[in-house]
Amino acid sequence: MSVTYTFQPPQCRMWISNMDNIYTKLGQNMKRIRPKKKMSQGDIARVLKVDRGYIRNIENGKKNPTLATIQNLADALGTSVDELLK
Repeated sequence: MSVTYTFQPPQCRMWISNMDNIYTKLGQNMKRIRPKKKMSQGDIARVLKVDRGYIRNIENGKKNPTLATIQNLADALGTSVDELLK
C-alpha cells in the first residue's frame, strides 16, 4: 500500500481558509436576515426547489453553494448578494 502526500502551498491554504470564512458568513447572514423577512428554511427551500436540509446545511456552513445558488438565495430573501456575503 502506497501513501501519497499532497503539498498545498501556504497561499492555497489561505485561499481555502478564506472560502470557509465566506461560507460561514453566508450562513450567519442568512440566519440573521431570514427571520426579519418572516421566512422559514422551508419557505426558501420551496422557492429554490431544493430540500430544506440543503438550506439548513448552507446556514450551518456545511454546504458550499454555487454563485447561481447564492444569487437565488438573495432573490428569495429579497436582499442583495453583497448583503449575504458581507
